Amino acid sequence: QVQLVEAGGGSVQAGGSLRLSCTASGYTKRSACMGWFRQAPGKEREGVVSIDSDGATSYADSVKGRFTVSKDAAKNTLDLQMNSLTPEDTAMYYCAANTEVGGCSFERPREFQWWGQGTQVTVSS
Repeated sequence: QVQLVEAGGGSVQAGGSLRLSCTASGYTKRSACMGWFRQAPGKEREGVVSIDSDGATSYADSVKGRFTVSKDAAKNTLDLQMNSLTPEDTAMYYCAANTEVGGCSFERPREFQWWGQGTQVTVSS
């Protein structure tokens, strides 16, 4: 059983920064694809970023240049540095892992088998 626990959410004013962290446990594979997703009230879940086992990343256009993902395979942690936040970034943010399906893309959330409980990010104008 894979467990993912997010931390680091909170409230910030527009233009500010937050750093989210995800700690994974329950598996030892280092080949997992991991990603961050978010869901705002009344909106569908959307992918933010994915990172594969080699460290290759893919970002949603809405966050490119503002968000940076990093992974520490030895510690099984996944961080998301979010800068220049806007009210449109307000959402519940989820960490997810794909340990079974080949390929790695935030555009295919159904391929992620494991999800955290989420951490709330609120950006005020």
